[in-house]
Amino acid sequence: MPERTTLSSWVRGMVLAIELEGLDGRALFAELGLDYAALDDPDARFPQDDMTRLWQLAVQRSGNPAIALNIARVHTPAFPVVGYALMSSRNLAEGFERLERYQRIIAEGADLSFRRQPEGCLFSVQVHGDRLQPARQSAECSLASLIGLVRWITGRQIRPLEVQLAGEPPRDVTPYAALFEAPLKFGQTHCAMLFSHADMDAPLPTANAELARLHDRFAGEYLARFESSRFSHQTRQVLCRLLPQGEPKREAVAEALHLSERTLQRRLQEEGSSYQQLLDDTRRELAQQYLATPHMTLLEIAYLLGFSEPSNFFRAFRRWFGVTPGEYRERGAR
Repeated sequence: MPERTTLSSWVRGMVLAIELEGLDGRALFAELGLDYAALDDPDARFPQDDMTRLWQLAVQRSGNPAIALNIARVHTPAFPVVGYALMSSRNLAEGFERLERYQRIIAEGADLSFRRQPEGCLFSVQVHGDRLQPARQSAECSLASLIGLVRWITGRQIRPLEVQLAGEPPRDVTPYAALFEAPLKFGQTHCAMLFSHADMDAPLPTANAELARLHDRFAGEYLARFESSRFSHQTRQVLCRLLPQGEPKREAVAEALHLSERTLQRRLQEEGSSYQQLLDDTRRELAQQYLATPHMTLLEIAYLLGFSEPSNFFRAFRRWFGVTPGEYRERGAR
């Protein structure tokens, strides 16, 4: 299965955020064996697991677990066409819908979701790795970048109604409170921001329907070329959405992708995967992420992964990791 990758322009933004902490980005790349010169190649991409290693090293060197929040001060577009498409949208809601549509161009490891709810509009991000569990800074970087971008575009100090953050609260939450200026909820399964409908529906000063259509065309063409060889990630996104409803049947996934079951299986085989392998891999990765959230019970995790019986989840988990879910969680807590 192809490893998830991140576009060089987004990685450049990460490096700028790290360097704002006083670190030497070039030296960190050299230590990790990464190609610093590739940051200047607009088509270059970096493996998601290498981005996890970069965040881990940056936190270790700086001693600042909130280092990813620095990206709110960086206004380098993660992917110019996507950034311009957002800016030319009628309002932020339309811009966020475009961001969700084209996110895979920027980073395959991140699943973005924008949903209207009665209490407000929820923008959420969930990051996945290949061999390594993603650093919490990856998702926090996305939220920080977005809040900085919307304030810059609108010229207003937009404040979320609520910010949800994965993992336990850090010792010092001051940087989070200072940036988001909103109620913070730690210990969530993924990161998200809840915005008011009024903020999302207010006209953007940069709106331009003709430019929005032009950027849609460019981004759509790029995404079509990119997805032609990255179909497994698209299938994985559907699985993540369907799993809480029970084990997804191949037929339901094919229908969600507007394909026949035969075409689904053929396209996965072309990428060296299969439906059952992808389902198993997706469950394994989500299990790791859910177990890192202390307040989630093993029963809740089993059902979120689509297992009809907890015993089926325990058997699968022992096959994946050689230990029980409880033992795995205890090891992570040490």
